[in-house]
Amino acid sequence: MHDLVISPEADDCARRAALAVLRERDPATKAARARALFDAARAQPSRIDPRAAFAEPGDLPGRPERPALVEPSSLKRRSMQSDAGRAVLLHALAHIEFNAINLALDAVWRFPSMPQDFYLDWLKVAAEEAHHFSLLSARLADFGHAYGDFPAHDGLWDMAQRTRGDVLARMALVPRTLEARGLDASPPIRKRLAQAGDHASAAILDVILRDEVGHVLIGNRWFRFLCDARNLDPHTTYERLAAQYHAPKLRGPFNFEARRDAGFDEAELRALAGLDDAK
Repeated sequence: MHDLVISPEADDCARRAALAVLRERDPATKAARARALFDAARAQPSRIDPRAAFAEPGDLPGRPERPALVEPSSLKRRSMQSDAGRAVLLHALAHIEFNAINLALDAVWRFPSMPQDFYLDWLKVAAEEAHHFSLLSARLADFGHAYGDFPAHDGLWDMAQRTRGDVLARMALVPRTLEARGLDASPPIRKRLAQAGDHASAAILDVILRDEVGHVLIGNRWFRFLCDARNLDPHTTYERLAAQYHAPKLRGPFNFEARRDAGFDEAELRALAGLDDAK
């Protein structure tokens, strides 16, 4: 049992409510509460208290007993030509979206003294990630499976833990690095699903890619806001933080159009093009 159970609709502070939703272990309940919390905060932004600070509980993030979490190297790739292979893929995507709900909620409660729009932005992201998770869960059920049926890895939350002490590092290395990789990965996955005749799953990828462009744009917005506030150059700062926190190395192919729409500037895109050419 949780010792802190707060209804997002009833709590007096949206950021404290975000922490309560983050601690929720049941995925479907977490998704529903994340969407309700954004609706409530958008209707009454005064419920967001940027000055509030909260003690970190020891049970973050709330998640179910399954899926089993394993090393990424132990997860085998399967062909999308089979129902079994597509079920494994859908489960992996659902796991990413479940983690993305947690990451967005964590940014809301953890980092005080940001502008109100920062918290509204990340509550919106949490709500949209919850929608993605629900879409994928429903599609997974069409294949006779549920979230938790296959093993998964914990790379996304691991980076959240590493950047827990610095909102600048969090903005640099979660939305602008890990989530931006989804912009690159989504089109080829969608293509293979369509080639396999799974147009229902491909359509979900379209929704996710559209929304993820906006999520990465939000990350870019607040990364540059913080760089400006600290009088830091965003390009050299990103390189420093990526090295300091051992961010994954970027590898192509890159979705330059989506990255441009998501707020990466031309200097950053040229640097990525150089990595792509160096393969």
